[in-house]
Amino acid sequence: MRKAVVVIPTYNERENVIPVVRALLAVFEEVEGWEMEILFVDDTSPDGTFEVVARLAAEQEAVHLLVNEEKAGLGVAYLKGMNHAFGKMGANVVFEFDADLSHDPAKLPAFLAALEAGADLVLGSRYTAGGSIPDDWRLHRKLLSRGGNAFIRLVFARRDGVSDWTTGYRALRREVYESVAPAMATATCSGYTFQIGFLHEALACGFRVAEVPFHFVDRERGESKLTSEYIFNSLIFVARTRFRDLGRWRFFRFSAVGSTGALVQLLALNLWWRFLPYQLAFFLAVETAVVSNFTFNNLWTFSDRPLRTRQLPLKFIQFNAASGASIGLQQMVALVGQFAVGLFPLFSLPLLPFRVSTGHLYAVVGILLGMAWNFFFYNRLVWRPSGLAGSDRSSGSVGRSGDGAGIERSPE
Repeated sequence: MRKAVVVIPTYNERENVIPVVRALLAVFEEVEGWEMEILFVDDTSPDGTFEVVARLAAEQEAVHLLVNEEKAGLGVAYLKGMNHAFGKMGANVVFEFDADLSHDPAKLPAFLAALEAGADLVLGSRYTAGGSIPDDWRLHRKLLSRGGNAFIRLVFARRDGVSDWTTGYRALRREVYESVAPAMATATCSGYTFQIGFLHEALACGFRVAEVPFHFVDRERGESKLTSEYIFNSLIFVARTRFRDLGRWRFFRFSAVGSTGALVQLLALNLWWRFLPYQLAFFLAVETAVVSNFTFNNLWTFSDRPLRTRQLPLKFIQFNAASGASIGLQQMVALVGQFAVGLFPLFSLPLLPFRVSTGHLYAVVGILLGMAWNFFFYNRLVWRPSGLAGSDRSSGSVGRSGDGAGIERSPE
């Protein structure tokens, strides 16, 4: 018979242990085809939560206890619990569940049905049809919860249909844990950010995700672990993770370096134009940006193929040669713009130490047209992979792709 273990991290939840065990055991009696057990992972609670669990475990064969010697946080507790459940307990599926009964235990069969239908990870969702949050939540709590999920979807730019990124009510297969746990063990996310990070990694691995709606209720006993620090840390984690993901994409790194070079070029143009004719100033500004781009492309964009010191002179010449057509293209745009439209001031921006003119706009257009040309030749010539004549298989994303991950819905 297949086994599912409900993992419940606890810290000062003494009053909730007996009610949550009773509620779960009652649901277990209705589950067919699965052996259901409970694993409490306690961080040596000062209120003696682990002592209550230990007494229950001696009475109930389905109840188990794992104690951390010190408080390690939600993420560590879940990883240890999953490792124990999938390892020594031989589980096929693990549930994440709160000790305060804010998660509806009656939904366990719906989670198992979604897994049996093909899902790898099932989320209990408050924000899909049939789910809800407490009506008496204060406005700021509702805004933080709904706004937080909207922020995560926006920053991650995901279109997989996940409605509840921060839910702590979940069920997952062993394969999901084995694929995601190594990344989570080294990730700089703890506490409630663990839920965001775990789901992000699971989707990046291409696992199928389903959602089961449930009605979230506030705890009746004990104190909530939700603090302002959780909100701040979650926002920082999401932004950092998104930047890391983009940083794996070579063209993003190239574009970031190119954007920096564009700023260098515009500032240099403004400097040289004070002393020299526009066309000469334009050319010198381009060359200043070339030096900047060569340096940062070598350090970051193509950091997996860094140039050796003895290669730098020759490669810099190649870099300039490859950039020649782009420079010519930019000069042509500047010439056409100068003689077809003219050079005249347009407007001022508070952060720029100069007045924007049509000359600057011609430079921007030339920069954009030259970027695609530059990326192709830098990738194929200057930082060409050794042994691969002009071939670069990593010009796209060098990380795992989540394009195959999908979201399915389970009826309430």
